[in-house]
Amino acid sequence: MRLPKSIRDNLRFLIAEVGSQVTNLHIYVDTYSDVVAQRILDRGGYAYNLKMRIHNSCLGQLSRAKQGDSRRLTLRAAESISTDIERISELCRECIHEMAHLKHRNCLKSKRYSPLLNRVIRGIEMVEPAIENNDTELALKIGKIKTQLDRGYRKLHKRYTASLKKKHHTEDLIAALFVARGVEQMGDALLNISEAILSINLGQPINIDRYHHLMESVGRLEAEENMKDLSIEHVAETRSGSAISGISKPKQKKDGYVAIFKDGKKRKLKKEREGVENWHEIYPGLAPKILAFHKRGESASLLIEHLAGLTFEQILLHEPQKLLNETVRALSKTLESVWRDTRVKKKIAAKYINQLERRLPEVYEVHPEFQQSDSRVCDLAVPNFDTLLKQAKRYESQFKAPFSVYIHGDFNVDNIIYDPIAKRINFIDLHRSRYMDYVQDVSVFMVSNYRLQILDKPLRRRILGIAGEFYRFASRYAKNNGDTTFELRLALGLARSFATSTRFILDKSLARAMMLRSRYLLESVLRTDPKLASSFRIPIKEIFVG
Repeated sequence: MRLPKSIRDNLRFLIAEVGSQVTNLHIYVDTYSDVVAQRILDRGGYAYNLKMRIHNSCLGQLSRAKQGDSRRLTLRAAESISTDIERISELCRECIHEMAHLKHRNCLKSKRYSPLLNRVIRGIEMVEPAIENNDTELALKIGKIKTQLDRGYRKLHKRYTASLKKKHHTEDLIAALFVARGVEQMGDALLNISEAILSINLGQPINIDRYHHLMESVGRLEAEENMKDLSIEHVAETRSGSAISGISKPKQKKDGYVAIFKDGKKRKLKKEREGVENWHEIYPGLAPKILAFHKRGESASLLIEHLAGLTFEQILLHEPQKLLNETVRALSKTLESVWRDTRVKKKIAAKYINQLERRLPEVYEVHPEFQQSDSRVCDLAVPNFDTLLKQAKRYESQFKAPFSVYIHGDFNVDNIIYDPIAKRINFIDLHRSRYMDYVQDVSVFMVSNYRLQILDKPLRRRILGIAGEFYRFASRYAKNNGDTTFELRLALGLARSFATSTRFILDKSLARAMMLRSRYLLESVLRTDPKLASSFRIPIKEIFVG
């Protein structure tokens, strides 16, 4: 990691200063010297000033660095490291304040804290050489100190809570417990520093668990593909917290990735693996292959086959009309084939209103203005959105899809891939796949087009035209298969997707337009006599306008 000289020098001073403060805390635990305590308290301002100098230098450098410049990650890491180093200084002062009020100092014995503080001191000593030499092994050693401090803290916690039950020297024991907690938090700071150094070395944001998952996956890929020194490139993060990286051959990034690495919460990735495996059984060739799956605590990782081609979103926004038309035809043909081959006679209720209600608190968190009370316009009662949902839920309970098919479950435009060379559609991000009403995928896809935040008018018309074309395809399928309540269920599905998607939209104008469409669709459904459900029609042109 090569930092600018001003940042490098101030970081060196900060590391030395905080190392000295932890050493003085160690001495204070042994001696309870007031002089040593005052030395720690007096030096807090110096450590803070050094941190702010580093932050200001990083901010200045970042303002001049272009987007995508690798230096940006280095500067962010330096900023993070300085923050966590200075945090250790702050924890030293907190420990001094707690210990100053001890009446019985034998409650806080030096021999119990010395091993913990020695580990913190060793960790701080490793920071500068780990940065200077891009030493990943040293960075990992710094991170491991957290585990050691956690173990020591648990022992002290158990000891002090047992003593507290005897109700002797309770105030001193509580203070000692706070000191133990302060030292344990120093381990959190060291772990953050470790991860910042690893992020620079790998060229992408990373944590310790993700590093181990990534190394396991890359090692397996190198062994299986007879490759060495594979390149790793950060690709994206998902809304659910997963991170995605591309793994490519040495010096051959232009030829595409060998595999895609995805890590995140174990529960979600386990579902995605199961979803992919189900697709391979039910409809082979549509989902990517799982090359490896690793679990570590509550996290997990997937190594997935890289699929050639472009996402539907990329084609829609950047490619010629001819390729877009070809993609839409291939998608329609693929879906019709999937729905035909996976169709079962079992009727199913998608419960779109229930789905909406579960996500409504998140919508209100982002857009509190949507949460209104019932109102009146002259003699006309206007129910609020929550009241409207209660009415719609009762209404929806009368209708089920006449059959079930296996759906994607998260059918957004960025989860569909088309390979124009092989002329093949593939699906990704399959953790929500299941047997369900096919209208669920139809409504999600249509709204995922609408919510693209594109202001260019010709491109906006192109996007909304795709939503209309997809509606016509789905309605033809419904008619050919005797689905008489397709339009009504689609209205409910669109209402659900319009409303829930606003939690991802900060543009107030777009979010309001989507929420109004959701409300309009619900009101239109509720005005329809259930006996005439088959005659209900969605005003698609009015709904899908810019």
